[in-house]
Amino acid sequence: MTRRLLVLRWIRTITTRPSRFALIALGVSLSAAAGRIANAAEMMDHSMHQTPPIPAAQAPASSAKPAAMNHGSGGQMDHSAMGHGAMDHSKMNHGQMKHDDTLEMPGMVHPSFIPVLTDADREAAFPGLQGHTVHDKDLAWFLLLDQLEYQDANEGSTLSWEATAWVGGDINRFWFRSDGERTNGVTEDAEIEALYGRAISPWWDVVAGVRQDFKPESPQTWAALGLQGLALYGFEAEATAFVGEGGQTAARFEGEYDILLTNRLILQPTAELNFYGKDDPARGVGAGLANTEVGLRLRYEIVREFAPYIGVTWNRAYGNTADMARDEGEDADEARFVAGIRLWF
Repeated sequence: MTRRLLVLRWIRTITTRPSRFALIALGVSLSAAAGRIANAAEMMDHSMHQTPPIPAAQAPASSAKPAAMNHGSGGQMDHSAMGHGAMDHSKMNHGQMKHDDTLEMPGMVHPSFIPVLTDADREAAFPGLQGHTVHDKDLAWFLLLDQLEYQDANEGSTLSWEATAWVGGDINRFWFRSDGERTNGVTEDAEIEALYGRAISPWWDVVAGVRQDFKPESPQTWAALGLQGLALYGFEAEATAFVGEGGQTAARFEGEYDILLTNRLILQPTAELNFYGKDDPARGVGAGLANTEVGLRLRYEIVREFAPYIGVTWNRAYGNTADMARDEGEDADEARFVAGIRLWF
């Protein structure tokens, strides 16, 4: 009777709420013990599959490289073929194992196999860049008929022209210039220049050569030396000095500028000044500033090579040149309406 009471009391004690935690702890302990038993059984099974060691004479060359073993977590290592016997791997510290980097498995790529980058490799990959080369050996040419126009002059209808051409390369060129006018079918002014030009900068050329005047009066030859090019903001400028027969000297300054109202509609102001060293009554010029001409032309480029235009010009003579013009019954200043075409090839 006493034993039965003790058993019933013990059962009541372990089923109470505080004792449930003790039961949980007991279950966890039993699970851990079962895990240890399973690991021990696996190790015993590993040792039972031991393969006798291979003699040294028959061992392959690759067996001499145990340092190349892959102990990573993703690899499946067959320890039974390695002859380790009942090796206790639990006592091995693979994290501190020192592998020989010089021993490699077949097909394994090691950083030491990457070739060292040399200066020759760098030169082959990045060849030296050259600057802008001069194409001076290439022969080219250009012809610009800047003005071919009708002018409504006081003396009558006038045909006026101004043309420029060159042939050569980037550095050395031969330049040709011509301008003049015919009034009522009679040539009143005509001249042509043949010059050798050499570039002294990307925008400027030095020119030297000869100028031949056909009219007015008898022909006259001049030696010419000048500078031409592109000034600031796209302003085209020419400055030329002349030495003629009989010790006559002259200088001419010309400039023009293109104002783009649209991509095809362009307004072009122009200016020209002529100076002479001494009076030349036969040709109607006086010393100093002889005459000027300013113009304003509006052209429309149907294509870049062809553009009709209209405009106005204003001519004026000064000093002795103006006096000579009045003596001949001509006006010292005159405004003209012009219409023409501009061509280049």
